Amino acid sequence: MIDASAITALLGPTNTGKTHRAIERMLEHESGMFGLPLRLLAREVYDRVTARVGEGRVALITGEEKRVPKRPDYWVCTVEAMPVEREVDFVAVDEVQLAAHPQRGHVFTARMLHARGRRETWFLGSDTMRAAMGELVPAAKVSAHPRFSKLSHVDPVPLQRTPSRSAVVAFSLPQVYEIAERLRITRGGAAVVLGALSPRTRNAQVAMFQAGEVDHLVATDAIGMGLNLDVRHVAFASLRKFDGTDVRDLDPTELAQIAGRAGRHLHDGTFSAVSPLSLPRDLIESIEQHRFASVRRVWWRNHALDFASLDALLVSLAAPPPMRILMRAKSADDEAALLTLSTHAEVRARVTDPSRVKLLWEVCCVPDFRKLLFEAHVDALRELFVERCDHGLLRDRWLAERIDPLDDTDGDVDTLVARIAAVRTWTYVANQHDWLAHAAHWQERTRALEDRLSDALHSALVRRFVDQPGAARDRGARPRARVAPKPEEREVSRGHPFAQLRALRDAMSPRVEPRDGTLRRRVDELVEAPHGRFSLDAHGRIVDGDEALARLVRGPSITLPGVELFPLEGAGGGGQARVQRRMVAWARDAMHDLLAPLRAGGERSPNLRGVLYRIEQGLGTAWRRDAQLALDALTADERATLESLGVTVGAALLYAPALLTPDHVARRAVFVALHHGLSPPPSIPAGAVTVRPPRNAQPDAWLALGYPLWAGRAVRADIAERVLTAMRAETRDLSQIARWLSLPTNEAHAVAAAIAATR
Repeated sequence: MIDASAITALLGPTNTGKTHRAIERMLEHESGMFGLPLRLLAREVYDRVTARVGEGRVALITGEEKRVPKRPDYWVCTVEAMPVEREVDFVAVDEVQLAAHPQRGHVFTARMLHARGRRETWFLGSDTMRAAMGELVPAAKVSAHPRFSKLSHVDPVPLQRTPSRSAVVAFSLPQVYEIAERLRITRGGAAVVLGALSPRTRNAQVAMFQAGEVDHLVATDAIGMGLNLDVRHVAFASLRKFDGTDVRDLDPTELAQIAGRAGRHLHDGTFSAVSPLSLPRDLIESIEQHRFASVRRVWWRNHALDFASLDALLVSLAAPPPMRILMRAKSADDEAALLTLSTHAEVRARVTDPSRVKLLWEVCCVPDFRKLLFEAHVDALRELFVERCDHGLLRDRWLAERIDPLDDTDGDVDTLVARIAAVRTWTYVANQHDWLAHAAHWQERTRALEDRLSDALHSALVRRFVDQPGAARDRGARPRARVAPKPEEREVSRGHPFAQLRALRDAMSPRVEPRDGTLRRRVDELVEAPHGRFSLDAHGRIVDGDEALARLVRGPSITLPGVELFPLEGAGGGGQARVQRRMVAWARDAMHDLLAPLRAGGERSPNLRGVLYRIEQGLGTAWRRDAQLALDALTADERATLESLGVTVGAALLYAPALLTPDHVARRAVFVALHHGLSPPPSIPAGAVTVRPPRNAQPDAWLALGYPLWAGRAVRADIAERVLTAMRAETRDLSQIARWLSLPTNEAHAVAAAIAATR
């Protein structure tokens, strides 16, 4: 990519608004790309951006999901999936301190060294990267911001006394499950967030917590990377984790990242350990004061790989780093898989040319979502490579033999988590378009299967960890406080003599099942529906068939209407919020579709943007006098661009003829009515060239319809310009002008005179 003229390193602790600032900055540019560390976080940012500009302008790319509209302006991606070869005005990479991560660090380092926007580049991360950033990107201007809220340590308390709106953090699945079960017994239940959950399951669990259906969240460090939750307190149940190689103490910066999830934006937060565990005093001070050791070295791998032969590829991967701060990555899964597969005779026999070498490397980059034995993952990659080489593309039968056994929604939580992990692998494979004969079919198949398994997993988690979900609660209200358990009902540890008796009693007791999944499926169906499924009626309502889902309301400008969602009975706060976001994105797309003729093409100069802004604010029509300064400053090339967009520069008006068709005028009328408070919306007969407006008609409203007002008549913009040209000519044919206006001669003369007097 082209070196940026401005590089900013936005460094600081959690809750400083780094990601929010970067999103806002990206949207100030005409194009941009945002790299994020997690698929879940990428989807969250995608939702935020599409709610601002519509889904038609935003692409989402992760390893397992690709949503790419025809002409996206903005790209939201996981860091590994960023299409860095694509040139955009603005590039941002989040959580760059992960350059110190042994497995993924080399990717973040590569982005800092090579990813650039044409105009601006931002790197976001911890203040511990200040020194490293100075060496890696010496041209970067470091900008730091204080945390919005205060983060304070409080004394540890036992699990059963953990305050409401807490996230309890553990670092192993058995411990997460044990804590969640204890919270079910003592506090009524908990939502569960694990890195192994699919986005769909994670969103359903978080929505349950956000809506107040449960007051506790049990999570691994999956919540530490930028996911915004209504958490007031973070309680650590453990300070050690297995990192894939060894069981180790968590680094203070890792603990601070997680503790920082408490007290988002302006609300103060607290953190502690779960008694009897306690945090060391020096660690507490480091987290409270955001003081940590600087990152001194980061992981690196040669990005200029040589695919001439397998041996050449291995040599290029082993290239030494060019700077002292860089450490050559040695433990990345993809490179380890390549080294192992390079010893297999059947693999070497098939690596016959550079294209096969590149294919082998692409196969080695398939992530190990299952986290099974490394040998099992490598064996699966070997089968995948052999199938591709021997048959050109992955055969449908071969894929079905591996995916069909996963299509089973029965089983406990661990079984469903394992199936989802396996499906994610095949979802990743299905999104490699040139690997499959019928890629679209398998993308839909794996996505639908992941959705079904995710729904089953959410239900299994609720059954296991939530006590009578939703029972006896008023719709939309916080759950009522649960009556403290009687002594004999208090928690019984697994080792207690009566533990099995308690488990048997729980199993035999009637339990209220989770809410009918139909509502959740309805929400998911609306959120994932294609743009064309919805439509806008004459009253400004967004409808799905015969069902009205929302209505447009006045927003900050005529091109940015607001959306008011109609109640979805039983959907809960989380479901309502997801559908609201979808409706806002659809409304942005509807406006983008309306103004599409004006938004085609590429980069625009400031003066050209100024002219087009005036026309867009009139939904396709503007007074020339209001844009005259910008018009005068246009170069010949810029005027040619304006003409190529279909804009007519008249003597009095600027207008887009393509937006004066009956269909476009009818759509303009809906947006005009809600912005100007007109009820009912203006009604213009199809093809009418003049209309008699109501009394006290608002000139700005009728201009935005494409029918400016003159002498008590609304005249279509193109006809008005034709009349103006004729009136300023030496020879005037008033009868011809009357025919153009479809008015009697005497009335046409008054309207024509008013048009001729326009300045």
